[in-house]
Amino acid sequence: RLAPLYAGHLQVFSDASQKRHGGLAAILFATPDSEAQARTRTVPITGSNELELQAALFALEQARDLFPGQPLALFSDNQDAVVRLNQGKTHGLDQDPDLHQMLGALDLVETLAYASVCWIKGHGSCRGNILADQHAAEAAG
Repeated sequence: RLAPLYAGHLQVFSDASQKRHGGLAAILFATPDSEAQARTRTVPITGSNELELQAALFALEQARDLFPGQPLALFSDNQDAVVRLNQGKTHGLDQDPDLHQMLGALDLVETLAYASVCWIKGHGSCRGNILADQHAAEAAG
């Protein structure tokens, strides 16, 4: 259902999980019909919303590195992360100095500026979200 809305955009799904460690996952689809590219990272456990924000930033980083310059749509099932990123885009990053610092340190300010950031319902039937959830859980160990 999402594919027609973001035709021509790289579709990127992010998720995080907490087990023994924190797990971040980015699932990238170059086209709606392409095979998923999965990237994961294991990180120290932090608060749930902070971990989900880290997952979204990790996904932006992977999109930038694997598909430089391509327009992208980032999907997250964490509303707080989506709201925070969209507020940074809409109201300026100076309103959220911590986010501005995180984006600057990862060289993601421009990537975020050209991304559509969207909330999707968690644990739904969206293929990208299901894969992101599975890979984040595996990375969390």
